[in-house]
Amino acid sequence: MNAAPFILTLNVDGLEIPVEVTRKRVKNLNLRVRSDGTVTLSIPLRTPHAYAQAFLDRKAAWIAERVRRSAEQEALKTPDGEAPGYIPLWGAPVPREAALGEHIGIDDLYRAEVTRVLPDVAARIEQIIGVHAARWSVRTMKTRWGSCTPKTGAIRINARLAAYPPECLEFVVAHELVHLLEPSHNARFHALLDEFYPENRRVSQLLKRPAAE
Repeated sequence: MNAAPFILTLNVDGLEIPVEVTRKRVKNLNLRVRSDGTVTLSIPLRTPHAYAQAFLDRKAAWIAERVRRSAEQEALKTPDGEAPGYIPLWGAPVPREAALGEHIGIDDLYRAEVTRVLPDVAARIEQIIGVHAARWSVRTMKTRWGSCTPKTGAIRINARLAAYPPECLEFVVAHELVHLLEPSHNARFHALLDEFYPENRRVSQLLKRPAAE
């Protein structure tokens, strides 16, 4: 007889992922991300909580990527469960054929869209905050919406922000620029972000939901 399941939680760059863990008569740890984005882990009967948590922490990037993909697919499904030919673009579902055009795929489209709008967004928010990045780049990243290297002034922005409302890109740009003033996520960082981008808490919640919800 299996033991009652318990929940362990992963926190990956603001994405909180509950994992249902069940002790079973198995030899190995078996991790599964279901199509609806829920995550389960089966572990041998005598496996300690700490060991299971450490295993999940090592798999965090892989789990977060698949949870986000599942959430995006679920958000696009019709009531009868079928996935229509739509993709989320700047916070709205757009017919796949019209959105993609000559782009090879969704990641290619998102990268082109963020690359197109980023210079104006960055320039506007740089002026507000009073700092300037030395270099901007757009990448498809698995677990981060953006990253900053304060020593070099380089900022990287996730191309998949093109799936979300434009204010989400603004928030991530502001967040990373504030890191040029304060590298860590301490009280000063949050005070500066509140000052320069007062909507940051509300907008950050949008990034925890499926795109085009």
